[in-house]
Amino acid sequence: MSENSQFTFAPATGIGSMPGGDAREAVKTVTGSLEDFPFLPELPARGPGADMIGRTAGLLVEMYARVEPSGWRIGDRPGRDTKRARSWLGQDLDALEEFTQGYEGQLKVQAVGPWTLAAALELKNGESVLSDAGACRDLTGSLAEGLREHLAEVRRRVPGARLVLQLDEPSLTAVLRGQVKTASGYRTHRAVDRQVVEAMLREVAGVHAGGPVVVHSCAPDVPFALLRRAGMTAISFDFSLLTERDDDVIGEAVEGGTRLFAGVVPGTDGPLSDPAGSVMGVRTLWRRLGLSPALLAEAVTVTPSCGLAGASPDYARKALAHCVQAARSLADNPE
Repeated sequence: MSENSQFTFAPATGIGSMPGGDAREAVKTVTGSLEDFPFLPELPARGPGADMIGRTAGLLVEMYARVEPSGWRIGDRPGRDTKRARSWLGQDLDALEEFTQGYEGQLKVQAVGPWTLAAALELKNGESVLSDAGACRDLTGSLAEGLREHLAEVRRRVPGARLVLQLDEPSLTAVLRGQVKTASGYRTHRAVDRQVVEAMLREVAGVHAGGPVVVHSCAPDVPFALLRRAGMTAISFDFSLLTERDDDVIGEAVEGGTRLFAGVVPGTDGPLSDPAGSVMGVRTLWRRLGLSPALLAEAVTVTPSCGLAGASPDYARKALAHCVQAARSLADNPE
């Protein structure tokens, strides 16, 4: 997927989740605020099946999940929870199709990546899929097939769109470090070999052959080098969690053509600084790394720090518009 590094991304977009439960209102906000790079909104406030795990579980092929008191668990057949997840996704796609008539440009769709899904979904014995290497492989294959079908459906509904696939992997660092707790809560699952992690990420990303794939994580210590080796076009992260320890891998990523989705706008209600102030940290990082200011607009897409599900509808609208203004500030005044 190295050719994807040549993909020209729009300067601003969102992460995925939005407040409320009205699909049409969410899509209207996203397409109105992000004219160059809208995304298919996720509305977890609707309940189980609209949450990120349930929504992605609804995409799986020949694998089903249901809600238990402890969370989502693999089952034998599609029950009401799977049907609800698929029904809501259908409503979201209907709304997207309605508000993107004639649209030609970038459009992002999100799903949970294989490792966060494996950490969150339970096997029938109550342990997470992560505890069984064979189950992890099966889940990855099912997810890949489901995503292939999902992308084809979005293409059919919005034929002028250039699709960008985002894999949400907030648990990836915990999987790599052996920090995911077992069902009892007293122990943790052993760390997964980095080559295995990389291979399964590459398998899922491969469903979007020739298209750009972004991995998003709002956790600390995002494994930039591993994600680049797995062929990711871009890496999306909470900018406030970066430390100077990350400087080298960030510099290597930029010089290697990996796009940075810098989460600089808070995801929950609060005062917003002026747009130039929101990207001041990005400019400071650039100077510290000795990178050319002219590269900024080519290398950075501005986003909220994480999803906007916990925000008010009014703030969510303002935050997305602020991302666009902050990106414009970076492009106009890279110094």
